[in-house]
Amino acid sequence: MNLKAKDFRNIAWSDLRGNWGSAALFYFLMFLILTACSSVSALGIVGFIGPIAALILGGPLALGFCVFGITVIRVKSATISDGFSGFRDFVRAFVAYLLIGIFTVLWSLLLIVPGIIKWYSYRMTYYIMADHPELSANEARKQSMEMMRGNKWRLFCLDFSFIGWLLLCGLTLGILSFWIMPYMKTAEAAFYQSLLPAPEAPADNAAPAAPTSGN
Repeated sequence: MNLKAKDFRNIAWSDLRGNWGSAALFYFLMFLILTACSSVSALGIVGFIGPIAALILGGPLALGFCVFGITVIRVKSATISDGFSGFRDFVRAFVAYLLIGIFTVLWSLLLIVPGIIKWYSYRMTYYIMADHPELSANEARKQSMEMMRGNKWRLFCLDFSFIGWLLLCGLTLGILSFWIMPYMKTAEAAFYQSLLPAPEAPADNAAPAAPTSGN
């Protein structure tokens, strides 16, 4: 069944019941960590430390955010520890973050549009990493490209369907984002789940494999 943007939003809204508090708290903590990295540079405290810290922490946080979302979809419950589970797979998460950043920038040097298209191609990388700890970061990136072939526009439509919520975030000076961003990420996780072949889709109430350290 070819689900639409509203279907993924409905799935996420339903599955987040009972999880809104932990989802908002995790995003708030992630926001604080990344903001602290930016503040270090803005205050002129050894200017290069902030960007380096953001680069180092970005991958594990991105992986953890995806683990949190897919756990909500599959188990209907997630905790803060799920959100920070990306640090248990630090090396792969860091390498994936670096590779995605480098390739996106390189494609963007051609034109903005190719960069955006490639960014959508890589969007499933962290979900694949969570489900397949045996894959390297680059293998997961390549599998994401295959998975997103023919599906990039559908994911763009899902993202765009949140435009109203994002405008409300602006009206609340960003406060509403602590609920909206987890909502968007959980909808994205539902989108990923829908792309899995039926025989390989994890059974109901099955959480993703816990990230392990290694490359």
